[in-house]
Amino acid sequence: MSRRTLVLGGARSGKSAHAEGLAPADPSVTYVATARRRADDADWEARIAEHAHRRPECWKTVETADGPALADVLAEASENELLLVDDLATWLTEELDAAGAWDGGPREPVHAEVERLARAVNDTKARVVLVSAEVGLGVHPATPSGRLFRDELGRLNARVAEVCDTVTLLVAGIPLRLR
Repeated sequence: MSRRTLVLGGARSGKSAHAEGLAPADPSVTYVATARRRADDADWEARIAEHAHRRPECWKTVETADGPALADVLAEASENELLLVDDLATWLTEELDAAGAWDGGPREPVHAEVERLARAVNDTKARVVLVSAEVGLGVHPATPSGRLFRDELGRLNARVAEVCDTVTLLVAGIPLRLR
């Protein structure tokens, strides 16, 4: 397995399950969950539970939405660890929220965090598998927030892909190795 792997795919493409399959079922794996829990959204909670159910019990879990910054988790990881980060799209959503970017707030703080993350991916001592949604292959978003998210996630994916050794795109459950 490569030291730095990015797994991209659309909704329900199998990207998370594919990334999980790249990691061994042993305690050296830390699953880095970026999604914020939403008690008022049963569907979202069910998706989180589905992901948690698939993970081996021996994996550690770190939740970044209310915990440490993702870049810090990467920076502090040891060379004996494998970090499985799922996923960058939900991480970006939290960064856009924090910056107030949905309502026209500045994007510079988001861009700075994206750059910080890309440097952390490049510099981490750990092996890392990152999962992210691929955007821009379909309908032009009708709303300003949809276009903002599509544009910023496209930039994030491109920047992280620059520092990854392997980039895989899942289409209809089929992994296509891009690099």
